[in-house]
Amino acid sequence: MTAIIQFVFFILGGLLSLLWWAIVISAILSWLVAFDVINRRNTAVYQVLDFLDRVTGPVLRPFQRLIPSLGGVDISPIIVLLIISGVQNYLLPALRGTLIALLG
Repeated sequence: MTAIIQFVFFILGGLLSLLWWAIVISAILSWLVAFDVINRRNTAVYQVLDFLDRVTGPVLRPFQRLIPSLGGVDISPIIVLLIISGVQNYLLPALRGTLIALLG
C-alpha cells in the first residue's frame, strides 16, 4: 500500500511541476507579446499561447478576479506559483506521511 501512496504523490508532484512551468512560460510569452518581440499572428506562436492559456487559465482566472493589477501588471501568476510551491514542499509531504502512517 505504501508504494501506491508514494506513486500517487509522485504523479501529483509531477503534475504540479508541469503546471508551475506552464505558468512561467505563459507569463514570459505574454511579456514577449506585450513588447512586440513575438507576433501573435504567427500560427505556431498562436497555438502555443492558446494551449498555455487553456492549461493555465482555469487556475489563474479565480486569482485574477480576486487580486487587482498593480500598475497594469498582473501579479496573480506569482501568487499561484507561490501556492503551488507551498503545496509541493509542505502539504504533499505532510499528507503523504500521514497517509502512510495511517494505512501502513
